[in-house]
Amino acid sequence: MSAVLRPERDSQAFFDSQQLPPDKRGVSFEALFFRQLQLVTTRVHETENIDQIMLESSQEICKLLNADRLTLYAISEDRTAIVSKIKTGLNTAKELKLPISTQSIAGYVAFSKQLVNIADVYDDESLKRIHPGLTFLKEVDKRSGYRTKQVMVLPILDGDVLHGVLQVINNKSDVPFGDLEVEGASQLCKTLATAIRQRMQKELETQRRRATKYDGLLKDGVLTQEELQKCILKAREEGKPVEHVLMADFQIRPAQIGPSLSKFFGVPYEPFNAGRIKSEMLQGPLKREFVQEQGWIPLEESPDGLVVMCMDPEAVRGSRIVPQVFPRFAKFAYRVTTQTEFEETLAQLYGGDQSESIDELLADLNAPIDDDGDESALESAASDNELVKFVNKVIIDAYNQRCSDIHIEPLPGKGKTGIRFRIDGSLMPYIEVPSHFRQALVTRLKIMCDLDISERRKPQDGKIKFKKYGPLDIELRVATIPSAGGVEDVVMRILASGEPIPLDKLGLTQHNRERVEKTVSKPYGLFYVCGPTGSGKTTTLHSILKFLNSPETKIWTAEDPVEITQKGLRQVQINKKAGIDFALVMRAFLRADPDIIMVGESRDKETVSMGVEASLTGHLVFSTLHTNSAPESIIRLLDMGMDPFNFADALLGILAQRLAKRLCDCKEAYFPEQPEIKSFIAEYAEDLRHTAPWKADPGGEAQLLYQAWTESYGENGRLRFYRAKGCDKCGNSGYKGRVGLHELLVAEDEIKKLIQERARVAELFVSAVGSGMRTLKMDGMEKIMMGLTDLKQVRSVCIK
Repeated sequence: MSAVLRPERDSQAFFDSQQLPPDKRGVSFEALFFRQLQLVTTRVHETENIDQIMLESSQEICKLLNADRLTLYAISEDRTAIVSKIKTGLNTAKELKLPISTQSIAGYVAFSKQLVNIADVYDDESLKRIHPGLTFLKEVDKRSGYRTKQVMVLPILDGDVLHGVLQVINNKSDVPFGDLEVEGASQLCKTLATAIRQRMQKELETQRRRATKYDGLLKDGVLTQEELQKCILKAREEGKPVEHVLMADFQIRPAQIGPSLSKFFGVPYEPFNAGRIKSEMLQGPLKREFVQEQGWIPLEESPDGLVVMCMDPEAVRGSRIVPQVFPRFAKFAYRVTTQTEFEETLAQLYGGDQSESIDELLADLNAPIDDDGDESALESAASDNELVKFVNKVIIDAYNQRCSDIHIEPLPGKGKTGIRFRIDGSLMPYIEVPSHFRQALVTRLKIMCDLDISERRKPQDGKIKFKKYGPLDIELRVATIPSAGGVEDVVMRILASGEPIPLDKLGLTQHNRERVEKTVSKPYGLFYVCGPTGSGKTTTLHSILKFLNSPETKIWTAEDPVEITQKGLRQVQINKKAGIDFALVMRAFLRADPDIIMVGESRDKETVSMGVEASLTGHLVFSTLHTNSAPESIIRLLDMGMDPFNFADALLGILAQRLAKRLCDCKEAYFPEQPEIKSFIAEYAEDLRHTAPWKADPGGEAQLLYQAWTESYGENGRLRFYRAKGCDKCGNSGYKGRVGLHELLVAEDEIKKLIQERARVAELFVSAVGSGMRTLKMDGMEKIMMGLTDLKQVRSVCIK
């Protein structure tokens, strides 16, 4: 039967024997020492407040180690110093802060992570043997009148991670601290390290529990902690979702909130997909009310299982309702989404609010309105609640279907008013409105963009900030045009608001991206992006500006309208009514110490001349042109009256671009036969045949081209192409979205020489292709092999 532990009696026996010389302490002394040590370490392990327990136990530890004083240091937050947490014997509350270096003994132990046991700290020679730069700070002794002699200092280590330092001063027996004390202090430091690690883990878990779904916005620099707290407080006070406050007050988009939710819940983010089609097998059996109440929507089958979109994946997974509703599925892939995108998906799959479709809204419109009615009657009709809902629904549907333009096309007399959407570059019929509503419809749109409703004979243009009228934070540029029969057409462009696309995500091939980056990284010069309206020129320019944007660079932009915004740019909106045009703003920019200037469009000689002048005086100037190809842009600019010598000196490069329809993910790969390959190479080489290598050996060059393509894009030594197939996501068209085709002309010496000589387009073309330019068609044909588009689409946008 083991002896009963009597802490008080054993402790007293231990302390009594500790005063004896080491050789007369007896065999049981060591056992008593470790028993006493165990009592201290147990207390440390059992508490969460390590500082408090160490303070309470400090005298006990001093007695255990037969020491006079003890100091416990913790590592600072920036890990460059140690700070005293517990000090016995010093009558001061002031913290001691020592750098982690050889300037002090405790600092050296933190620096080296090694134990130090010194017989006399005033013995400089013994200190130098430990480290040549080691010194003892005698000032504390001088101020207090205390004489420090024996010092034992140990690092508090958890593996290689330093948490602090334990310093024990002056053995009461006036001998160096022995092996037993060293062993005891070492075990105590291990206990402290483990306890500190456990406390840190608990603190981390507590922080995680306190974390919000929107903390990812803080890490991404979208919001500050103070702004987020204000949003949460405002949402609580107004009884709104936090997400709605973030979107309304800080213009934060769902696409920015989604990744933050993904990090919080640890599942992928599922954005709203405008091309999603209702599946009768998955969504059909579920009522809208059930889905809305439960907060989850089954989307599609995938290799990972049934994809389930939800706002709170933890709650949905924990409820175990999904497996009960869909017992035939063995696996479920939960995806988190924002409340806005959940509601949009719900409306998309189950119909809008109150399940009203556009046809039902049209049927609900009030009694017919005569075109000859007076303006007050028209204005009243335009404010009719049902018409307002109808117009809002048209705009919301257009946005959800990824439409770029809305065309409202009335016919004279009794003809209906057609509404069409331009999606991926093609116009698609949407709905037809009876003739008697056409004028009220146009009047409603004029009211939304603050135009003159009485003026029907002249074209007008304006802008709709849809946030004032509907649930979407988007802007629309509106143009009204009087057309035959006394009616007015309206075309609305949905502006591409938001963040710029990074240059590496723009769709440039590796060849073109490297050349673009090299060209625009020059300190000064002129760079143009050209192409027809709607070809993505502004998007490309903003991607280039994002690449160049840095705290050391001042960037001014003049745009009409300002569509894409980014931090660091100073952006000016053109306002022709107020007399603010591109030339005026350009002159102002040159007085505003710019490094980079971006002019939205070079329409006239004055703007282009100022761009050339600015580039020659040490500025990097970007602009856009409405031209078909890069070499043609040079002739167009010279025709405006540019001096060919100054223009040649200023020009860095011209990037022409088009947008072609992108193949949907349902595309299928195939291996073309030799006749198709020969035809493909011949079409690609049409723009190369005038260059010197192709004139010398066309067959050899064609073979080299085929080999390069096979290595880059082939499979098992065969060239691979793709073709459209069609699925529910793309409406069985085989195409979804668009891809950019690019033609980059870099103004090298030969090109500059030809510009100065006013050479013809054909000469410029041959020289540019010979020096590495890939034409729009060549770039498009390369993207065919990459599986991004097909030959039909490339031919449709790359006509000669």
